[in-house]
Amino acid sequence: MTKVTRGDRFMGIRLPMYRQLLALTLASVTFCVGAASPEEQLSTKYSPLQQINKSNVAQLEKAWEYHTGEAPPKKAGKNLIAFEDQPTMIEGNLLVCTTTRRVIALDPATGKQRWIFDPKDPKVGMQKCRGVSHWVDEKAAAGSHCKSRILMGTTSYRLVAFDAKDGKACAGFGVKGSVQMPISEPQIMPGEVVAGSRPAIVNGVVVVGSAVADNQRVSAPSGRVLAYDARTGKFLWEFDPIPRDEKDPAYKTWANGTKGFGAGNVWANMSVDNKLDLVYLPTTSPSGDFYGAGRAGDNRYTSSIVALHGKTGKVAWHFQFIHHNVFDYDTPSEPLLIDWKKADGTTVPALVQNNKTGLIFVFNRATGEPLVPIEERKVPQTGVVAGDVLSPTQPFPVGMPTLVKHGFSPDDAWGFTPIDRWLCKRKIEALNYGPSFTPPSLKGTIFSPSVGGGPNWGGGAYDAASGIMVVPSNRVPTIVSLVPIEKVPPGAGDTIELGGPMMFPAKGSRYAYQIQPLLSPLGAPCSAPPWATLTAVDIAKKKIVWEVPLGSIENMMPVKPPASLFDANLGTPGAGGPLVTAGGLVFIGYTLDNAIRAFDLATGKVLWQSPLPAAGTAVPITYEEGGKQYVVIAAGGHTMYGSTTGDSVVAYRLKR
Repeated sequence: MTKVTRGDRFMGIRLPMYRQLLALTLASVTFCVGAASPEEQLSTKYSPLQQINKSNVAQLEKAWEYHTGEAPPKKAGKNLIAFEDQPTMIEGNLLVCTTTRRVIALDPATGKQRWIFDPKDPKVGMQKCRGVSHWVDEKAAAGSHCKSRILMGTTSYRLVAFDAKDGKACAGFGVKGSVQMPISEPQIMPGEVVAGSRPAIVNGVVVVGSAVADNQRVSAPSGRVLAYDARTGKFLWEFDPIPRDEKDPAYKTWANGTKGFGAGNVWANMSVDNKLDLVYLPTTSPSGDFYGAGRAGDNRYTSSIVALHGKTGKVAWHFQFIHHNVFDYDTPSEPLLIDWKKADGTTVPALVQNNKTGLIFVFNRATGEPLVPIEERKVPQTGVVAGDVLSPTQPFPVGMPTLVKHGFSPDDAWGFTPIDRWLCKRKIEALNYGPSFTPPSLKGTIFSPSVGGGPNWGGGAYDAASGIMVVPSNRVPTIVSLVPIEKVPPGAGDTIELGGPMMFPAKGSRYAYQIQPLLSPLGAPCSAPPWATLTAVDIAKKKIVWEVPLGSIENMMPVKPPASLFDANLGTPGAGGPLVTAGGLVFIGYTLDNAIRAFDLATGKVLWQSPLPAAGTAVPITYEEGGKQYVVIAAGGHTMYGSTTGDSVVAYRLKR
């Protein structure tokens, strides 16, 4: 049985005329920031360092390269292997979390290995790590072991703690440094529930989310978050995004009750405000993703942002972005916590949430009050599959720009040649199409935005000085078809072919879900480029400052075309996130063309780029060591992207 963990969406593109022009994956995978410093807890992905700036960034050169020894095999089989870690500077060590969740401490100046912590996780299914969290026990004696500690979730659904200085397990935490977290029901496969994202730590309480295997069964395991004492590992509380208590106000939004439904889990990073004692949960869709018969109603608290009190786990406030989600539009990234200046000049603590839909929502993070007005707008109701009842409206922020195109029609067909465009138009006309939120169908429905976004797990980065948020987005639509379960051929869903449709015969559902990119018969996207963009938004002014294609297809072509005849900067859909610095720069990998780039924050102009040994589908970091500023990125790619894969961590600094 093929396992695709909630949020891991795969699609491939092959274009015979250029061999493999693109390998496209629209992934909604979990993203981990790393340490729990104030800046990182605010999740703005901003650094105040400015030794590297717009005037000298072109002088960056490689300082060192480290190999983890975990390059994916040439044939990964059904395993999903991706090096997506964002390394973290803690206690003078640069910590790197590998695809098997070994944590390696490196000398930040030389890249030389110092020690390794190995949780001995099984090498099956989803193999990736997106970061670790850091907590300092202020009550512990100075210099005592595990006063400064790392906390991390594992594939075997454990919470582990080890010393930040020597990498040895914290004996006083759980059992020999490990807590085995409970799963709501027996797993039907190894790794059906994993602790993928970095734990959130709010005032000494460790809050752990989960990734739940996508579309394996309607009665999926609970997507609850679990909270533990950061010092002892003692269980404190839990919160289930699918309300089980009939007295909970959200329970009323499940017309037939919540028994038999699961997921709604938090696979993305959470954000924390220690002063408010709040942890913010980006929740996902409930099971199953594309057919909601049996769960009539809005289905709150799923597909939402939920603010919980760290001490008790009680709901402080919440807002649902997608009512009765049958679109797989999870809340895919950690929210940005910023200071918002109101019209009267006062400042309020704000939360900015980017969604797969490309919509940008802004709230007072203390109260949940929308700081940008939100209105319910009518959405399509035609073509709803029998047994399902959709929400007649969905929420839209008023006046805030949309980051991706909403809706698709035959008039939007595109091709490299007139023949390609005509073939695309004919294909589109044979499918269901229309505005955003056009429902899934037996005929096949074009989803624009795609099930993978739009913006995804990498989220955005925010520069407080300019008020600019920078966000990467994928732009290729997908086709979602509902296939009567009795018509699904034996073995469907057991394998995934790069570029082909994915089939999910979910147990307990009347329909299997088939997902594929919108491509021409020649293998090229039927949507106009750019196929990925980097967009800068002035949040306060509610306008796009600049937008540029993200990635070039040049390296994917057998012959380099003359620049005068062909612009190769068409964007290459990928995954990862940006880093913004006080030097006026935006650093980002993301693309499938094996490169890291530095953009001018003010204009979007590329000021520097460097080749990587593999796709940098991760998030870069920067730090200062020995008076030198470094920029570091994990470059290992993704086995299901069709990207170059490897095991490198690459560091850059200015030429000596």
